[in-house]
Amino acid sequence: MKQQLAALMLCVAASGHVSAQSDVYLCIDENGKKEYKNTGATKGCKKIDLPGITTFAAPPVKAPAAGASGKSPSAPVDFPKVDGNIQKERDNDRKQILQKELKTEQQKLENLKKEYNNGVPDRLGSERNYAKYQERVRLMQEDIHRSERNVEALNREVSNMK
Repeated sequence: MKQQLAALMLCVAASGHVSAQSDVYLCIDENGKKEYKNTGATKGCKKIDLPGITTFAAPPVKAPAAGASGKSPSAPVDFPKVDGNIQKERDNDRKQILQKELKTEQQKLENLKKEYNNGVPDRLGSERNYAKYQERVRLMQEDIHRSERNVEALNREVSNMK
């Protein structure tokens, strides 16, 4: 048995390729339901011809050229470079934008807390129903928590700047 398997493997290797395509049958049952199978022994099955599979070889990969140090460059040769001064200006602009956003978010948080009034905000005239009041209080709590998380995130971003 092992010899036969070895002989079969040798024949396959010698042939150069193995066809992965097998027969496909379209089977239609008595209710008209279509089903595709790889065996056609069932009544109502017809072998269908499928077009062959076309494959293309991948383009060859070029090895990166070695730089003056003998090591391959970390970025492609045509990769855009930014001048150090321009990058510093961009970083400063980003820091100013973040600080402005942080100041705005802190002001928003302060206003939300003032309106929240330690969990007892003033009732509005439209809130005769206590459930509406409780819903507004709950939404105010969510807004405060969201704003606190935003302030924390902006503080982290500012502190991570160079």
